[in-house]
Amino acid sequence: MKRYCLALDLKPDPVLIAEYEAHHRNVWPEILESIREAGIHRLEIYRIENRLFMILEADDSFSFEKKAALDAASPAVQQWEQLMWNYQKALPSAGNGEKWMLMDKIFEL
Repeated sequence: MKRYCLALDLKPDPVLIAEYEAHHRNVWPEILESIREAGIHRLEIYRIENRLFMILEADDSFSFEKKAALDAASPAVQQWEQLMWNYQKALPSAGNGEKWMLMDKIFEL
């Protein structure tokens, strides 16, 4: 298994943040299936204030390119991503259209 850590911000609005969390208590089955289909076995999202931190653990079949291709071919994933973008806000260093940004590991014990 390989672990990836990613970050993203939410719009700093308590109502929107509460709605975003509510969506994640009831993730659509198609979204869960698309995550598994990409080779992701474990995915967690944490929040402090409006900053999100995602940890995903995936098998050797996973790649971000494969996940992007699967997502592009899924109307449900596209609908989910469009809905989530109502709540999400790109990090200041994100490129155009970039959402979750891969973090660099700087320490391990």
